[in-house]
Amino acid sequence: QVQLVESGGGLAQAGGSLRVSCAASGRTFSGLPAGWFRQAPGKEREFVAAITFTGVTTIYADSVKGRFTMSRDTAKDTVYLQMNNLKPEDTAVYYCNAGGQWGHSWYRQGRYWGRGTQVTVSS
Repeated sequence: QVQLVESGGGLAQAGGSLRVSCAASGRTFSGLPAGWFRQAPGKEREFVAAITFTGVTTIYADSVKGRFTMSRDTAKDTVYLQMNNLKPEDTAVYYCNAGGQWGHSWYRQGRYWGRGTQVTVSS
């Protein structure tokens, strides 16, 4: 089993930055790809970014490409999402995910989810 706990959300102004973290516990996390998803009020949950278990390769949704960076600290079993140049449309609950399927340019959610952290961007 893998437990995921997000932190670091909060309030930012448009154009600002935030970093959210996802700390994992469980023996197998280091061997799993991980991803970030988000869900805005009244909308479906959507993919944001993903990273391989090595941390070498990342993929991003077009809406965040060039602004968000996902990284991984294997020693700490933690993944991060650095969000720069935030926009009001980035407002959502951000969820960490692990254990999904990795394709050439896609990541399909796995069965491990965190509870989410709220990110609010004001205009």
